[in-house]
Amino acid sequence: MATAKTPLSEMSDALASIVAAAAPAVVAIHTPNSRSSGFVWRAGLIATADDAVGDGDITVMFGDGREAAATFAGRDATTDIALLRVDTGSAMPRQTRPAPVAAGSLVIVVGADDILPVVALGLAAKVGGAWQSQRGGEIDARIDHSVDLRRRAEGGVVMDAAGDVVGMAVFGPRQRALVIPSATIERVATRLSQDGRIARGYLGIGLQSVATGEGRSGIMVMSTDPDGPAAKAELHQGDIIVGWDGEAVGDVRSLVRRLGPDSVGRTVELDIVRAGKTSRAALTIADKPAR
Repeated sequence: MATAKTPLSEMSDALASIVAAAAPAVVAIHTPNSRSSGFVWRAGLIATADDAVGDGDITVMFGDGREAAATFAGRDATTDIALLRVDTGSAMPRQTRPAPVAAGSLVIVVGADDILPVVALGLAAKVGGAWQSQRGGEIDARIDHSVDLRRRAEGGVVMDAAGDVVGMAVFGPRQRALVIPSATIERVATRLSQDGRIARGYLGIGLQSVATGEGRSGIMVMSTDPDGPAAKAELHQGDIIVGWDGEAVGDVRSLVRRLGPDSVGRTVELDIVRAGKTSRAALTIADKPAR
């Protein structure tokens, strides 16, 4: 006599079914010094966490045991998104959910450890609006989750209870488990597939936050690229930047956040303190050279 189904066993079966359907699109990514996960974003393209992929030759392992060499189609450290070019065979992309999940919703993380799926269940612990990473990347929504993320699962998919892809599992500051939302992946990966990179503003200077007295702070120029925009605007080592288009700037992070893709080619007015005197310099932001 068959054991009667309980609500919990039915939920277990449903979760297992979601994982089984998603697993063919989730891959393991190996380099000589790293192990991580990724997923089929489009035919021939794998999305993964940029921070998780090491240097050297890249091998992608699919759940059916097939291995294939991959190369970077593009990468963007500011949003932690990398795109790999590889023969994805018959593996198909998963349906994505453009809007973030609600706080308290179930989330399922699926990564890969060689040919085996690595799965964890948790909750969307904190959900908020758009934010900017410490490197200046624009992230469409803040989604923290309660999953105990394994290192090899970084770059895997995060799904909702319907099996739709909410985003990609990554480690954020202080190793906090975060989600790069599907909307961000679509926006950034589309540009990477076309251009290989995301344009970022470049000033051509090394910076350090400093106190300027009376409880105020500024940003000191520590070094300059002789061919960069700052040198052309006649900024020098030791200058302290205290204003950007008439607004006070007091730390490096706040300045870096102004150097998004739309900043390239824009001319800004910088308020500079040099030898105790304030002056103004016009600087045209350049496109940051590819690494």
